[in-house]
Amino acid sequence: MTAALLACGINPEKSILFQQSQVSEHAQLSWILTCMVRLPRLQHLHQWKAKTAKQKHDGTVGLLTYPVLQAADILLYRSTHVPVGEDQVQHMELVQDLAQVFNKKYGEFFPVPKSVLTSMKKVKSLRDPSAKMSKSDPDKLATVRITDSPEEIVQKFRKAVTDFTSEVTYDPVSREGVSNMVAIHAAVTGLSVEDVVHQSAGIDTARYKLMVADAVIEKFAPIKSEIEKLKMDKGHLEKVLQIGSVKAKELAFPICQEVKKLVGFL
Repeated sequence: MTAALLACGINPEKSILFQQSQVSEHAQLSWILTCMVRLPRLQHLHQWKAKTAKQKHDGTVGLLTYPVLQAADILLYRSTHVPVGEDQVQHMELVQDLAQVFNKKYGEFFPVPKSVLTSMKKVKSLRDPSAKMSKSDPDKLATVRITDSPEEIVQKFRKAVTDFTSEVTYDPVSREGVSNMVAIHAAVTGLSVEDVVHQSAGIDTARYKLMVADAVIEKFAPIKSEIEKLKMDKGHLEKVLQIGSVKAKELAFPICQEVKKLVGFL
């Protein structure tokens, strides 16, 4: 994971990259925030409802309260802006609510953070374009991974769900599958959706899916190569995380201590 983040362009000189488990203040603040949120608020979050619908009664307390830990991850550094995908906007609303509840009870302390979304707000599953692309999807053809081989990527896009109309158009409501292809194509090439559709005029969807696969392969190739290179130097990766943990701890400790004073723990 560390190698992937570095290969994608995260610069540890500018960004603090660390293992959350190495900074105990995340768990400490999470517990305090958990005591301030009501059970129905968490049960109504769509990701909880979606996962428990599949798992029946196997949903754990950890899964239920995970969005509160996410809130702690954000508020612990008094963040003002958080880059998220569309599927996390509801969780960000919980973060905002918790910041406001805390501030109302203990005085203005946490900024109320705002969501930052890119033009590609959500990547949809290749096999079910009504759902998001997820690394935990049991269908191995549904999700493209950065570390996939070119052959695997081609196979996944070839099997991607579209429809029975061969023309390439962008209509997320009535043509989810093809629109997902267009959105992915636009995201990896940096082109607008309109430009992608214009360039694809006269190409049937079967050929178009392979075009998108090629564009994804081209985008991922240097990242995949850099991941393999970074994985060869495990010591470097561990050092990056170690230095990051120290920096994160320096920021998190005084904020967590202040929260403990405000709620009466200290």
